[in-house]
Amino acid sequence: MTGRLQVPGGLRRDDAAPHPRTAGPRRDVIELRGVRAHGLHGVLPEEKVDGHEFVVDAAVHLDTSWAARGDALGRTVNYAEIAASITSVVQGPSLDLIETLAQRIASEILATQPLVRAVEVTVHKPTAPIGLPFEDVAVRILREGPPVHAVLALGTNVGDRAGHLRRALDLLAQDPATTVTWTSAVVETDPVGGVEVDGHPQDDYLNAVVGIRTTRGPWELLDLAHAVERDAHRVRTLRWGPRTLDVDVLTWGELRQDDEALTVPHPRAHERAFVLAPWAAARPADELPGHGPVGDLAARAADASGVRPGPAVPGFGTAAEALR
Repeated sequence: MTGRLQVPGGLRRDDAAPHPRTAGPRRDVIELRGVRAHGLHGVLPEEKVDGHEFVVDAAVHLDTSWAARGDALGRTVNYAEIAASITSVVQGPSLDLIETLAQRIASEILATQPLVRAVEVTVHKPTAPIGLPFEDVAVRILREGPPVHAVLALGTNVGDRAGHLRRALDLLAQDPATTVTWTSAVVETDPVGGVEVDGHPQDDYLNAVVGIRTTRGPWELLDLAHAVERDAHRVRTLRWGPRTLDVDVLTWGELRQDDEALTVPHPRAHERAFVLAPWAAARPADELPGHGPVGDLAARAADASGVRPGPAVPGFGTAAEALR
């Protein structure tokens, strides 16, 4: 199967690059203007005693589509938290340069707001001691959030199972905002959930786990996962039912969030042998946030007997690594 992957808000190979600079999903911008706070920043001795009133503008780049869809604050940023971060930095330790102040503000926003993938900060110093008439002096910077390590689970039990896994891996690797950093071996597993089709048991699954490094936010990564599923003509009709392809977001950095559309870490990853066994075979020391090393979790998984080495699939680990 060929063709470009269409991701909501995403970037096709032949599209113009979005703002900010790095290729990846086009993002929305939330602007907070005119945050005022007193700070002791400047190179002159009197500035470090008397200080100035600084005015700060911040524009944060993130995907707000899921927040709008569910009218859910937890899927976007809290403006009050951003204003508090700005104020705290401005009122903090004295700095010589407003360039440094802008950098500190940007770093604080990126560190405390994981959904923000880039931020523009403008620091105004309208009372700077220039000695000549002027209206304002300002420094504007753009800083991007660092790539995040995430883990995805792939599963399929309909049609060309190995082909679906190969195609999914190819599409993930083609995403300009994502780098595949490791893959597990493929395992074959018994169906979970007891759902039958026309009175007959489902076919066995092929499962694998993929590690990525991405500049996508968690909701943007979910969009990518859904797009890869759609490429395989995934249809959601029956919970636990057969599917051409399932792409689950297991982790996104250290983020912990509980949302009906996206819970990370995945709420059942810590007990699923078909996820834990291949993941642990590839990277047993990896931590599942809130649950511990995947190697320990795999050893305790109740359904481990239903997992066995699967076929060799190009791009994935070897069968010998599947359950070592």
